[in-house]
Amino acid sequence: MSLINIRELSFEYDGSFEKVFENVDLQLDTSWRLGLTGRNGRGKTTLLKLLMGELEYTGKISSSVDFEYFPYCPDSLCFTIDVIREIAPKAEDWQIHKELNMLEADESLLYRQFSTLSSGEQTKILITGMFLRENSFLLLDEPTNHLDIHAREVLAAYLKRKSGFILVSHDRAFLDACIDHILVIKKMNIEVQKGNFSTWNENRKRQEQFEHTQDERLKKEIRQLERSAKKAAAHSDKIASTKIGFDPAKTEKSVSRRTSIARKSAKLMNRAKSMENRIEKNIQEKNKLLNNVEEVSSLKLFPLKYHSSQLIDFRNVSFGYDDETVFKDVSFTVCQGDRIAICGQNGSGKSSLIKLISGENKAYQGTITIASNLRISYVAQTADDLYGTLDDYIEIHRTDESLFKAILRKLDFSRELFLRPIESYSQGQKKKVMLAKSLSEQAHIYIWDEPLNYIDVLSRMQIEELLKNSGATLLFVEHDKRFCEQIATKQIYL
Repeated sequence: MSLINIRELSFEYDGSFEKVFENVDLQLDTSWRLGLTGRNGRGKTTLLKLLMGELEYTGKISSSVDFEYFPYCPDSLCFTIDVIREIAPKAEDWQIHKELNMLEADESLLYRQFSTLSSGEQTKILITGMFLRENSFLLLDEPTNHLDIHAREVLAAYLKRKSGFILVSHDRAFLDACIDHILVIKKMNIEVQKGNFSTWNENRKRQEQFEHTQDERLKKEIRQLERSAKKAAAHSDKIASTKIGFDPAKTEKSVSRRTSIARKSAKLMNRAKSMENRIEKNIQEKNKLLNNVEEVSSLKLFPLKYHSSQLIDFRNVSFGYDDETVFKDVSFTVCQGDRIAICGQNGSGKSSLIKLISGENKAYQGTITIASNLRISYVAQTADDLYGTLDDYIEIHRTDESLFKAILRKLDFSRELFLRPIESYSQGQKKKVMLAKSLSEQAHIYIWDEPLNYIDVLSRMQIEELLKNSGATLLFVEHDKRFCEQIATKQIYL
């Protein structure tokens, strides 16, 4: 057994207001299939870069294995077989063919130029090479982003046969299928548990429910103690006042009454002080609760109603590039209230279909009928064109500023992020900007192309609940199996 030891690790980016990690202590077994997850911007990719030694930090990281980071960037002009041999120079041909077979990758890919492969094919090739490399511990940073649902299932089955990797992913079904331990970067600490995402999530819910119950109990007890303490103190003052202003020898049969009153007053005052101490202790205990609870606030969406049921109609639509057909004779109808998932393997034309509806001028055959004056809110697949400040983005897109920023806050954006340039955001934070813009728009139909790429798990759950309760019409492409199962009322297969 080999261990990765992390001791008193601290790190912050130049110009940042707060540290990403502070005095972190971790011990990880290199035989684990370890999932790494957490809210966007918490430092998942940063942790992988620290393990790789790419960033300066204080503290100590020690391990007997060599860390390898995915995605690896090879010479794209090389043949694929040469890329694998560059990564794993000692790998035998039979080992390469075996790994490719496990990933359902065609062996003919080996003799093509790497740059001609699709993103999904490149992912499979790189993972093949990296697992064949000797004494390597893989750091897989969101390897599923370019894979369709079936390819994700294949990769999950492949990873389950392996040991010794850290996997960053926000796909719940994928994590559940291939990991045996999970590391979660939370608000106040880093948590490691045995099991998969679902077991951790159940534990999280139970812990948060316990803390909410304890918090309510303590608040109620504090209120009761405060009332009792005030009564005891007031009663003590009232009794004490009877000692002054008269001569007990003349007005009372017993001259010892003044002493008796003093004892009673002191007893009540001590009781009030004791209750104040209990109040302070309860407040301290209460302050320890809920600090690490991930707030998952409800989102709201106000879609527009159209005057007729049918919004979009495809009739025998075919599309292709040059002489190559992408899809052929596709027919479907979108009606108000539908939540339609467009499904298919990589390269089947899902994004092309979405772009046709969204107004990109591409030549096609068949009939596409879009209701007149239909208002469409569109989220593109990539966030490559985001730049400048949030205020610039708001002005360019004429977005409702208060609503837009309120949505971002509910999606776990800190106020500090509002002041930073968008270029400095993580990929997940950039995607949240695009989603927040769409959610702040009133539209008849929302068209989203892989909206959840890089989006953290808790935000996915927020968006799921929103869509299920809003009555919005949605046409979307997404490879998160659990999201599709929760949201889609219909599916179109290409």
